[in-house]
Amino acid sequence: MLEELRLVPHWVLRSPGGGDHDRGTMPAAVPGVQPAAAPSDASAMSREARIAGMDWAQLKAAVRECTACRLHSGRTQTVFGVGDETADWLFIGEGPGAEEDARGEPFVGQAGRLLDNMLAAIGLKRGQDVYIANIVKCRPPGNRVPEPSEAGACDAFLRRQIALMRPRLLIALGKTAASNLLSSDASIGSLRGRLHECGGLPLIVTYHPAYLLRNLIDKAKAWEDLCFARETMERLKAQAPAQP
Repeated sequence: MLEELRLVPHWVLRSPGGGDHDRGTMPAAVPGVQPAAAPSDASAMSREARIAGMDWAQLKAAVRECTACRLHSGRTQTVFGVGDETADWLFIGEGPGAEEDARGEPFVGQAGRLLDNMLAAIGLKRGQDVYIANIVKCRPPGNRVPEPSEAGACDAFLRRQIALMRPRLLIALGKTAASNLLSSDASIGSLRGRLHECGGLPLIVTYHPAYLLRNLIDKAKAWEDLCFARETMERLKAQAPAQP
């Protein structure tokens, strides 16, 4: 019984050098063998592995039931994302606001109307070859910026959405989206106007529609970014191998 409970001492032979080893000590680590993960690390790895194997229905259910960070305590409902699940275009914002939290859909307020206008300007429409999501699925209180731990709790969900969708191009809307997707604290001004890479996919950074509502002067820059995105998409489609 003691052996089953691992309460027996671990006896070790006297070393050649003559000194006694302490009885009951653990064996030395084996070179090249990693120690077992701490319970919290193992739990996180198990959660990510489960999410990575989910289909759309399972993923939506997991997001609805998620309590992985404290944002769940203040939400009305989760905001999973909306649009064409086989879209070439994936637009990623920061997180739900009050209206999004109430309706369960991203970008439905004034900023959402501006985003729809931005899409229309380059020949796109919400729900048609376009998908819209956020870095976090629950509304941060007071619409504050999501904390790193909160964004981290949702990261596996977003990565699985991207894997299931397989878009051609990612558009990061605002600094929070850009920072999390690119693991960079650089400014929007230094990131926009060029092509980045996120998980093997091309990514373009532009301003968040809510920011543009407060800073009208930067709408011209956002238009430049949209034109760049449209040109990039045309090039990506031209480079794609022909379907059999």
